Amino acid sequence: MPPGAEGRVARVGIPFVIAAPSGTGKTTVCRSALLQDEQLDFSVSHTTRSPRAGEVQGIDYHFVSAADFRRGVEEGAFVEHAEYNAENYGTSHEALRLPLEELGHDVLLEIEVQGAAQVRERRSDACFIFLLPPNLKTLESRLRSRGTDSDAAVDRRLAMADRELEAIRFFDYAVVNDDLERTVAEVLEIIAAERSGEPARKAAAEERHGRARVFEAWWPGR
Repeated sequence: MPPGAEGRVARVGIPFVIAAPSGTGKTTVCRSALLQDEQLDFSVSHTTRSPRAGEVQGIDYHFVSAADFRRGVEEGAFVEHAEYNAENYGTSHEALRLPLEELGHDVLLEIEVQGAAQVRERRSDACFIFLLPPNLKTLESRLRSRGTDSDAAVDRRLAMADRELEAIRFFDYAVVNDDLERTVAEVLEIIAAERSGEPARKAAAEERHGRARVFEAWWPGR
């Protein structure tokens, strides 16, 4: 899209927040969605945790020291930040400004549920999508099969997941990740509807993927 007279694109992008309990598969869903939608950019978060096998500095995360992260918080560099499993994660304002305002692209924020609540307070233009595992048994199985955490750490993640499910009420949409291809298609359907701005398309997306309806079907009576 060509820049306007002041060097900025005519369209400002939409931040799409995707959050989920650990082990739900949000990283895989986000990466697959990015490959299928050229108008989507990925917001690279900062974290104090160590890189996992195959992760690349500046691509998967900005890996920083605890001191540098704390300095960023004190300087107001983050639109959201949260502590999860004794490590810090955060999204900088700068990570959003360039793609949203200068390129006119929509941006995926793959963040913790705690951080999503902060974005909700600070970015009225954001759209929030909650990913659900097929069920809690499957979530536990995924976490234990990863082999990256001790049994005690997995137990902590499962306890955190139960609390995180309470936050779904702050989200606009929910998608159950029981089949990767279908999940990505549904996430892209939501993004396309919001991007279009057309009331009929947004209403259809809300009818299919509105978080209240999806969560009630996923966990009746919760």
